[in-house]
Amino acid sequence: MFHRLQKRIKAHASLCFIALILYRVMRERLASADCKLSPEHAQEQQQRIQHHQIRINAAAQSMTGISRRSDIHDRVFAALGLKKPAKPQQLPLL
Repeated sequence: MFHRLQKRIKAHASLCFIALILYRVMRERLASADCKLSPEHAQEQQQRIQHHQIRINAAAQSMTGISRRSDIHDRVFAALGLKKPAKPQQLPLL
């Protein structure tokens, strides 16, 4: 990245510092939970969780769901203290 303006340079440096802090916190939490995954591998595994929404007929209400979570997903959620994703509620239209 090439920035010339001082506020953009500071913003870029701040983002890099925040990313470093998040990486270290994630690494420490995974290690303290005795999870043998690196932060990169844990993030890669979590990106495999997908939210699905299908509509069979144009007039029918859509159906939503979440892909199955594996044991690795559950261990990462537990190690990081995150809530497991659940099926989203359908919001009524106006």
